[in-house]
Amino acid sequence: MFKTYEIEYGGKPFVMEFGKMAKQTGGSCTVRYGETVVLVTACRAPKASIGVDFMPLTANYQEMTYAAGKIPGGFFKREGRPTEREVLCSRLIDRPIRPLFVDGYSHETQVVATVMSLDSEHPAEVAAMIGASVALGISDIPFCGPIACIRVGRIDGKFVANPSMSEFAGSDIDLLVAGSEGSIAMVEGGAEGASEADMVAALMFAQEAMKPMIELQKTIIAELGKDKLVIEPPKVDEDLKAKVKEISEAGLTEALNIPTKMERYARVAEVKAELIAALGEDYADREKEAKGLFGGLKSDIMRKTIISEKVRVDGRDPVTVRDITCEVGMLPRAHGSALFTRGETQAMVVTTLGTSDDEQRIDALLGWEYKSFMLHYNFPPWSVGEVRFLRGPGRREIGHGALAERAVVKVMPGEDAEFPYTMRVVSEILESNGSSSMASVCGASLALMDAGVPIKGHVAGIAMGLVKEGDDYVILSDILGDEDHIGDMDFKVAGTKDGITALQMDIKIAGVTAELMSEALDQAKVGRLTILSTMEAALPTHRDELSEHAPRIITIQVKQERIKDVIGPGGKNIKGIVQETGVKINIDDAGIVSIASSDDAAASAAVKMVKDLTREAEVGKLYMGTVRKIMDFGAFVEIFPGTDGLVHVSQLAKERVENVTDILKEGDKVLVKVLEVDRGGKIRLSRKEALGLTLPEEDED
Repeated sequence: MFKTYEIEYGGKPFVMEFGKMAKQTGGSCTVRYGETVVLVTACRAPKASIGVDFMPLTANYQEMTYAAGKIPGGFFKREGRPTEREVLCSRLIDRPIRPLFVDGYSHETQVVATVMSLDSEHPAEVAAMIGASVALGISDIPFCGPIACIRVGRIDGKFVANPSMSEFAGSDIDLLVAGSEGSIAMVEGGAEGASEADMVAALMFAQEAMKPMIELQKTIIAELGKDKLVIEPPKVDEDLKAKVKEISEAGLTEALNIPTKMERYARVAEVKAELIAALGEDYADREKEAKGLFGGLKSDIMRKTIISEKVRVDGRDPVTVRDITCEVGMLPRAHGSALFTRGETQAMVVTTLGTSDDEQRIDALLGWEYKSFMLHYNFPPWSVGEVRFLRGPGRREIGHGALAERAVVKVMPGEDAEFPYTMRVVSEILESNGSSSMASVCGASLALMDAGVPIKGHVAGIAMGLVKEGDDYVILSDILGDEDHIGDMDFKVAGTKDGITALQMDIKIAGVTAELMSEALDQAKVGRLTILSTMEAALPTHRDELSEHAPRIITIQVKQERIKDVIGPGGKNIKGIVQETGVKINIDDAGIVSIASSDDAAASAAVKMVKDLTREAEVGKLYMGTVRKIMDFGAFVEIFPGTDGLVHVSQLAKERVENVTDILKEGDKVLVKVLEVDRGGKIRLSRKEALGLTLPEEDED
C-alpha cells in the first residue's frame, strides 16, 4: 500500500513515501526534500550473531552521481570507494541510532541511505538521518526511536532551521543536531567563535524545531509499523556475578587506583587471570561469561567512585585537566611542527606549505570544490601498544581529522590576508589515552604558528565526559580512554579565547538535556582557557618568518588585458620563465601572478621577467633600449621585453639626419625618451630628447 506523509520542516515541504520502492527490505522510506531524494533502507540478518559483545550495526550513506546528472570520472565510469563526505555522513547516521537498540539485540543490521537526486538547496544528510529513523521504526527491528535531525544556522542574529546551502554563506553557526523526544542525542558542527550561551540557545532552538518531526514519525510508525522482534534481555547468573565480585573486587579496586595507564592495564589483566584461575575447571566452559561480568564489575567500581567520591581513576577531581607540555620546531626540515602532550596522550603535528598547484580538487556531486587547507589524522596501532595490520585511514581517522579541521579552519587567514599558500597539517598520534582528536587541534594550532601562518589566534580542544546514575551525575573534564569507555557521553569542544569553533557530542544513553549540556559547556570553557594559556606560553603568536625550506610565494597583480603577454603564444613566455628559473608560476583570471620558489634569487629573477613582460611605457621617462629594426623613416627600439616604439628620423639627432643607418644599426643600445603613448598603445620615442641625459640608477638592470 502506497502512502505519503508531508510536513513543513524548516519552512519547506518534507515528504516521506512508503510502499512504492524497496518493498523487500525490513523497512524503507523515500524522503523528498525539495528536489533532493534519498532512499533509506533497513535490514537485519534472520539469526542473531553468536558471541558478539557489540551492536553489529553498519550505516552507509552513498551519493550516486546520477543524482546530480553527472557521469563518474575515471576509467571504470561507476561509483567507487566512499568519498570523505560519504564516510562522514555515514558516521552521522550511525552515531545517534546506535545507542537506541534493545539491550541484547545482536542481529547484524544494515542501514543504507542512497542519494538518488540532489539539488543545491536542501541538505541530503538531514533527509538521510530522518529516513533512517523512520525505516528502522516501521521495521521489526527492535529500535527504540524515533529520532529527528535538523541543521541550525544563525543568519543576521536569528536562528534558522535547515537553511539552504546558499544561505549558509552568511551564517556564523552551523550545527547538525539529532535528538529524541525531550533530549539531544548527537551534535556535530562549528561556529565563528560563538559563546557558550549562543550554543545552548542554538541547541534549544533545534530541540523545539524537531518536535513536529518526531510526532509525525510516531504517527507513521503507529500506522505502518510491523510488530517488533521480541528480544529476551540477557540473563545474568547472579551466583556467578556474586562469585566474580567476591574474588575480584578488592584486586580491581586496587588496580583502578594506579594512575598510569599501561601499569593499570597490566594489573587489571593480572586480576582477570587470577579470577579465571580461581573459578577453576567448574567454570571452564563459561570463561567468556565470567570475563564479561568482570568487565561490568570494573565499570561499576569506576562509576561508583566517580559518583560518590568525585575521584577519577588517575586521582584527579572532575574538573582538573592533565599536565600539558608544548614544544615547537621539533622537525628541522618540516615547515612547522609541534609536539603536544596532555597526560598520556601525545600528538606530533606537522604543517607543510605548498602552492596553488597543491590544492585538493574534489569532484563533488554538485561540481568541483577546492581546498587550500587540509588536516589529516593518523592513529597507528603502536600509539596504544598494539599490533595491527596497517591500512588506509578508517572512518574514525577521517572523522577525527574532519573535526580537528573544522575547529582550526575558523582562524585561518582569509583571502584578504595575502597569504597565498596551500596548507596541509598532519597529526601523528604517538600516544593515546583519551582525547587524541582534541590534542590534534592544539598541536595543529601550534604547528601552524611555528610555520609562520598568520592564524587569528590559538585554538584548543577538550573532551568532556559524563557519568550519570539516576538523578546523580558528574561531568568530567579532559576524559581518559577508560572514562570514555565506561561513561555516558563524549562531548568534544574546541575554540579560542573568544568562543567556540567546533562541537561534537556522542552519547550512550537515550539523550541529555540542553541544561546538562550548558553545564558541560561552561566547564569545558574553564578547561579550554587553561590549555590555551599553556599553548600561548610556548608560542604566543605566529613566527615572523617562514621556514627556510618553505616555498616563497610572491604575488604580482597585472592588468587582465596583459595576462596574454605573460602566458605568450602557446604558453611560450610562462614556460620559458619556469625553464630558466625553476620556479612554480600560476596566473588566475583576475591577473594575479603567483611565483613560488624556495630560492630567493630564482624568485626575484622570475618576478623581473613577469614585470618586463607587462611593463608599460611612461611618458617622459628614459629607457635604455635595443634597436630591433631599421626603416627608411626611423628605427624601432625595444625599450623592454615585448614592448617597442618608433624613433622617427626627425627624433634621432638635433641636426638633420639623411639616413637612419648613419646614426643607428640593429642591435645598438640607445637611450631614448618616451614622447607619447597613443590610444592604440603605439609608442613615440626620441633619441634627440635623451641626448646628454643619464638613466637613473634605479632604472638600470
